[in-house]
Amino acid sequence: MGVIIKKMEKALNREKTPRLTALRGLQMEEKGDPFKILIGTILSARTRDENTTKVVNKLFARFKTPQDLASGDVQEIKKIIHSIGFYNVKAERIKQVSQILVAKYSGKVPSDIGSLLELPGVGRKTANCVLVYAFDKPAIPVDVHVHRISNRLGLVSTKMPEQTELELSKLVDRRLWTKVNNTFVMYGQNICLSVRPNCKACPLKRMCRYYSRQASSS
Repeated sequence: MGVIIKKMEKALNREKTPRLTALRGLQMEEKGDPFKILIGTILSARTRDENTTKVVNKLFARFKTPQDLASGDVQEIKKIIHSIGFYNVKAERIKQVSQILVAKYSGKVPSDIGSLLELPGVGRKTANCVLVYAFDKPAIPVDVHVHRISNRLGLVSTKMPEQTELELSKLVDRRLWTKVNNTFVMYGQNICLSVRPNCKACPLKRMCRYYSRQASSS
């Protein structure tokens, strides 16, 4: 897997303007603030990265701490985040999460997956993103890009993201877990697109199950 990640990174570096993922951008901008990464990850579900970044910036310009968001007016929160998918549900969730953090964790985000999964609206992908991007703890967040590329390459043969996470955790050296999500997501956004992947720019096509099938059918 180390070789695959290096080849992906090299291919991305050849791209003129490889787009940073929303979470990597948030991690850099907010210096790994666990609360902002947690809320940003919840908001990012089923939302384009560019839109997530804009909404997160607007939200945190108004509500800077868990205490601020916990006591915030939910209608105001909805108004700020209305351009993202499922904004009504997400507004309720991030307020609830903030209230729990204040009441149960003194405004701090827990750094263990069990506690994270108990928060409303937090599934395995979100919890793993917080572990990686906020706490630099080994985890493999599996989103649509990680799931798609892992199956295309033939690293796994899975139907659900949870299955992909389990298989990758067996396959990938634990020291590389924190690199998988960001590298695969950037690769999926810039090269291995969901529709019309840029196979010409991909140095992994010789080992790629998807490319092999496409080549044999043409």
